[in-house]
Amino acid sequence: MNLDEYNTAVDQHADGMFRFILKNIRDEDKARDIVQDSFEKLWRNVDAVNFLKVKSYLYTTAYHTMIDLIRREKRKEDFENVDVGKYAHSEQYTDLSEVLDEALKRLSEVQRSVILLRDYEGYSYAEIAKITNLSESQVKVYIYRARKNLKEYIGSIESIV
Repeated sequence: MNLDEYNTAVDQHADGMFRFILKNIRDEDKARDIVQDSFEKLWRNVDAVNFLKVKSYLYTTAYHTMIDLIRREKRKEDFENVDVGKYAHSEQYTDLSEVLDEALKRLSEVQRSVILLRDYEGYSYAEIAKITNLSESQVKVYIYRARKNLKEYIGSIESIV
């Protein structure tokens, strides 16, 4: 890959990667750092990466960098002191985006990532499997379970709208 191709990759993929990471970690500064780290890693491996596969390389790198960050910052939660009311949705909202964001926060890291890659970014099961280092069947199971959890949390669309 040459300098022009690298700059093209930045132009084409930086915003999408930022949105993907931001949806997962909800911190703009950390999302910017992860995107920047991903492009830095690409720059260090610019000779080894094929321009036609740069999108997959960037999203995979960003995903793994995000997971590393989440694992470093993760705190253990005492499950005996969990407020069940905090995890149930009974109010009626008119802001669907807010409800969806709250529902996404409640998913596990893997479920949230595969849902965002599939439904927000439009990746195929095979591409998601490659990015997350899961098998296609694992990706399908995680997506199914995530959608099931989202449906349980949100309930019927009529109750929201």
